[in-house]
Amino acid sequence: MATRSTSRTARRWRLGLLAFSATGALLLAGCASTDDSGGDDGPQASADPEIVATGWVNGGGEDGDPQTGGELAYATYTPVTALDPAARQDGGGTGGSEMAAIYDLLIRYDYDRSDYVPHLAETLESDDDHQRWTLTLPDDVTFSDGTELDADAVVESTARYVEQGGTHAQLWADSVDQVTAEDARTVVYELAGPWPEFPSMLTTGPGMIVAPSATDGEEFTPVGAGPFTVDGFDPGTELRLKAREDYWGGEVPLDRLTFPTIVAEESRVESVQSGDVQVAYVRNVGVVYDAIADGVAGWGYGANMSGNVLINARDGRAGADERVRKAIVAAVDPQFLNERIDDGRASVSSAMFQSWSTWYDGRDHDDYDPDGARELLDEAKADGYDGTLSYAGINSPTTMKSAVAIQTMLEAVGFTVELDLAPDAAGLVRTMYAEHDYDIGYSAFNVLDEDPFVRLYGNLYSTSTGNAMGFADPEMDELLMQVQAAGSDDDKREVLGQVQDLVDQTAPFAPVSGSRTLIAMGENVRGVVPSLDGIMLFHGAWEE
Repeated sequence: MATRSTSRTARRWRLGLLAFSATGALLLAGCASTDDSGGDDGPQASADPEIVATGWVNGGGEDGDPQTGGELAYATYTPVTALDPAARQDGGGTGGSEMAAIYDLLIRYDYDRSDYVPHLAETLESDDDHQRWTLTLPDDVTFSDGTELDADAVVESTARYVEQGGTHAQLWADSVDQVTAEDARTVVYELAGPWPEFPSMLTTGPGMIVAPSATDGEEFTPVGAGPFTVDGFDPGTELRLKAREDYWGGEVPLDRLTFPTIVAEESRVESVQSGDVQVAYVRNVGVVYDAIADGVAGWGYGANMSGNVLINARDGRAGADERVRKAIVAAVDPQFLNERIDDGRASVSSAMFQSWSTWYDGRDHDDYDPDGARELLDEAKADGYDGTLSYAGINSPTTMKSAVAIQTMLEAVGFTVELDLAPDAAGLVRTMYAEHDYDIGYSAFNVLDEDPFVRLYGNLYSTSTGNAMGFADPEMDELLMQVQAAGSDDDKREVLGQVQDLVDQTAPFAPVSGSRTLIAMGENVRGVVPSLDGIMLFHGAWEE
């Protein structure tokens, strides 16, 4: 049986990992994406619970007797350009639903139970320390090429994902010491330390199992165990899938599932309302708010820290001086950004976790202090700092809103902000995540309530390749490991409060807003199953 080590001394992820994780974060933050807010009562605006809460809205998700045949079209957020789970970011807005349709998920998140449940797997159990996890497979699962999905295939697929630099490759390599096929139906994961939320990793890229035959030729072939196979693919334009007749989960009601590209979010909603498409991913705060108010059905979920002013703390940058970082944070007014970017409709706060979050600490967070910002900046200038900051952004009408708003706030307290605008997201990723040639920028962490650790690690851990800020603090690293190991919500909440305290003390970034995403659906769509991070499963979907 196969054994593949992914220990800390065997890391082989690639620079491409930066593009997968960073591009999604930058695009989402640049889209002015947040929730409804209560108006003029300060940075901690109160959002409408119907808009913020995770769950079905306007009657979405209703059950019924499945009808067979037909086609659903899903206009997602970012069109896929590759069909390899290891070659892209694998969240719901960036190809996760498409990949799940082809490869399935070992584990999915069940919102009714607020827990992780087996999907492609049969069982997943841990020891008392949550450090050794045992996954069993059913004995009747085949890939679309007819070969058996066994433990060896799982081990090899996961190892390849890490070696190819998938989105979660570094976290996996840091946290998983060894993956072993104990027998044909059993996979054992030996972790470097306790991790009660480890199943979350199997709801995304590492849990999308690629068939061995996918890599037999010179080019990757999309062969998985999911309910659909590829029927046509125009990268960046449309992905066309057809239902499998031999799907392990039983009959697939749909004949076809397509993913067309519709760029404008308003057009996506209009297409759902007109019936041109049946499902659409919508994240712009105004579009989400108006769609729900108009009675559009669907699945909604929120995320924290979806808008942040990042500060480069590396040696030689202005942010290496803690006084400068604190001055920047004190100059950022979340409500001002809310008005300029989201027409005052966002859920904003200086806190890392919004007031609607499970992890909100109940404290009044208002870091906006322009007078304090001026004092700190004057101190730094007295020691030779010239007050200049380079802002990294994208030269587009949408992202210019945040760039100009941040420039206005910082220059109001005495900074000089020079806008360095890349022509596209790839250029911005290179500037911020590869070359680190910037002082401030605007980006998203998109930290989920269900699993806050993964994205906090990616953005704040000292050696994380996704840490664009160069923020390196041993105390933060230790706290993040405590978040990973926390065995109860109370324990996790306590440690996350300490993370918030350390962020307040060291000012690595300025939190601004949370986000609300709506997976809009036609009123007759049934059987779509949500999983973590907006990944939607269509194995039982149908249209009434």
